[in-house]
Amino acid sequence: MDINTQFKKGVLELCVLVLIQKHDRYGYELAEAVSEHVEVAEGALYPLLRRLVKDGYCTTYLQESSEGPPRKYYQLTPEGLQYSKELITAWNAFVHNVANLIEQGEFPKE
Repeated sequence: MDINTQFKKGVLELCVLVLIQKHDRYGYELAEAVSEHVEVAEGALYPLLRRLVKDGYCTTYLQESSEGPPRKYYQLTPEGLQYSKELITAWNAFVHNVANLIEQGEFPKE
């Protein structure tokens, strides 16, 4: 497994929550939106969505679609919104700290 795959697994939950926070979305729509920014296997998304529902961060509802069967939409719960905000705060602090570490780098001068 390459390092990029580990990074993606770590941020997938955050990406999904941020996208659902903007507006309710169905699974395939989420996969498309995430993959515009981070390459991700669609198969990795559905177990995550099931866990978010199980943990009480999302609820689902069905909505008719003109393009086939009804679609299952995911919606943040109040707990999910709070969790999303906490993850965003933690992510921003993490990125800031890692960027500082890299800037102060211990890399040999060329």
